[in-house]
Amino acid sequence: MNNIFINYSLFILFLPLVAFLIQIFIGKRLPRQGDWVSIGAISITLILSISMFVAMLLDYDPGFKHEASFTWLDMGAFKIKLGFLVDNITVIMLLVVALISTCTHIFSVKYLEGDIRYSRYFAYLGLFTFSMNGIVLSNNLISMYMSWELVGVSSYLLIGHWFEKDSAANAAKKAFLTNRVGDIGFFIGIMLIYTAIGSFAFTDIFEGVAGGLIAGTTLTLAGLGLFMGAMGKSSQFPLHIWLPDAMEGPTPVSALMHAATMVAAGVYLTVRIFPLLTPDALLVVAYIGGFTALFAATIAITQNDIKKVLAYSTVSQLGYMILAVGTGVYTAAFFHLLTHAMFKANLFYGSGSVIHSMHHALHEKHDHDTDPQDMRNMGGFKEKMPITYWSMLASTMAIAGVPLFSGFLSKDAILAGSLSFAQHHPEHFLLPVFGFGAAAITAFYMFRMMFMTFHGKPQMPELINDIHESPKEMAGPLVLLGTLSVAIWYTFPHLNPISTHGSWFTTLVRPIDSAVPGNLTALAIESGAHHAHNLAMGLSIGVAVLGIGLAVLMYLKNVLSAENMGKRAGFLYDWSLNKYYFDENYDKYLYQPTLRLAKKISWIDWELYDKYFINGFGRVTAWASRVSGKFDYDIIDQLLVDGFGRIADNLGSILKKVQTGKLQNYLLYVTVGIIILMIIQSF
Repeated sequence: MNNIFINYSLFILFLPLVAFLIQIFIGKRLPRQGDWVSIGAISITLILSISMFVAMLLDYDPGFKHEASFTWLDMGAFKIKLGFLVDNITVIMLLVVALISTCTHIFSVKYLEGDIRYSRYFAYLGLFTFSMNGIVLSNNLISMYMSWELVGVSSYLLIGHWFEKDSAANAAKKAFLTNRVGDIGFFIGIMLIYTAIGSFAFTDIFEGVAGGLIAGTTLTLAGLGLFMGAMGKSSQFPLHIWLPDAMEGPTPVSALMHAATMVAAGVYLTVRIFPLLTPDALLVVAYIGGFTALFAATIAITQNDIKKVLAYSTVSQLGYMILAVGTGVYTAAFFHLLTHAMFKANLFYGSGSVIHSMHHALHEKHDHDTDPQDMRNMGGFKEKMPITYWSMLASTMAIAGVPLFSGFLSKDAILAGSLSFAQHHPEHFLLPVFGFGAAAITAFYMFRMMFMTFHGKPQMPELINDIHESPKEMAGPLVLLGTLSVAIWYTFPHLNPISTHGSWFTTLVRPIDSAVPGNLTALAIESGAHHAHNLAMGLSIGVAVLGIGLAVLMYLKNVLSAENMGKRAGFLYDWSLNKYYFDENYDKYLYQPTLRLAKKISWIDWELYDKYFINGFGRVTAWASRVSGKFDYDIIDQLLVDGFGRIADNLGSILKKVQTGKLQNYLLYVTVGIIILMIIQSF
């Protein structure tokens, strides 16, 4: 069985890569630009993922775990092993990635029909899926980091798919660079861990932490470094700025990457490294997650772009998951990751369905100025798009935390955990306030979106007759994921729609109990969360009713004026509408000063260092070379070398005349020589 899991995992990992290579090199020359290659490959991974999931349910072993590794680099003292880890968390995550990716591929067939870079789009989807599966299957930090960076590259390519638009190109760069900030911390954390323990493998790291090889402040800093990577990928404050802009990419990309998989990678990482997070690190994680959940929710309530509402909603829900990790209920974080993947991907597909229909209607009217994503141009779509409406309504119920829907179960688990944490640590009462406050606001802005889009009178009556339901390739994923937003799928084998106690998820994904720092907190909070369940459930239902009721009064019944409420809110409404001016302030106080500093450093480098030091050194060298050359030519060569040559030549010329070859001359020379010697001797 274990070998089957590893073999299936290898196929799941590499099939999307094969599809990417085929599409990128010969996709344009294939029938239908090769979309069937990508869809076929990803469908096979879905079948294999379902097979593994069913096998996991049949085996029903909470402790199931299998690893396989090989030596990638061996330099004696320095060795890197890469490998796979397949356990229950891996199997669930593989199914999430495969399901959402398959739906995205199918949805894109009609949504991207006629696109100028159709085959390249499907190629990049394959590369992304391969990269994401690499993160899920990694049994060590270094291979996870490599896949992590590949996901970053894939997101850059997909967000910037329509790169001829400046907004899309800028959004792609913004996403890539913002993630690099978090990834620097991630890499530093990895190096701290490796320096102390000497291994990148999760198993070795947890054993090393349990054995005290790394502890105290160093372990806290290492854990926070790793968490910085999660902050970037999961768009946590203050690195949240890239995700809303990433909506410039095609809507199916938003559903795949920015709702279900890529942004969930950060949460998945924190779940994997949870055992090495110290209580101090967990506290930082909890506050960042809780604040992000509330902060992003307060922005979503005023946005008018349907995708921007969902974008900030995603940031908020990711904050929920991070809050759960920080308060010790990491199983609840992973559970919300699972349910959120289904209902949020469905909401993005639904928004894509609406935008697609708006595009069609505006095209029929030859209107190229109206924004097809602005909810103020919609209204009254319910009868025209019933499949989209009812599917989105199910997912809206789920995210709002309405009983009988999946989000109610997972949000209740998170809120119970935060409540339990506050009961254990009353000084941290703000954490459940963040959680319940965000829950109330979420219910409000999600139903605001539904009412503005589907209910009331059409804001543009001239378009309503051209609004129609999306084709089956787009409607199919909506129905499937809308159905998966119902609670019953997550409570089996029990049919209790308001509790997951004894369900397949809570049985197979249990808190770990090895003797490492984070688990001591987790065990205490998990136990307390069970006792806080009823109180949390009552409060959760109460805040959901409050949010939904306010949305009904303002946007369905029009008893309260949204415009007047906005005016009464004053600067708070303005701040929310303008996203608290984070982009403007980052530009004013971070980007521009950095660019000015870079320009000054560049001036110093070019005008001073290069011109006076580097170029000056070159000029001195050239002058010294000329002096040396002149000395060598005029003195050494002319006086010594050439001088000796001329002397030898002159002597040769003189002696040449003496060498006549006549015997009588030689006898004369000898006689003269003897006479000279005799005269000298006589003196």
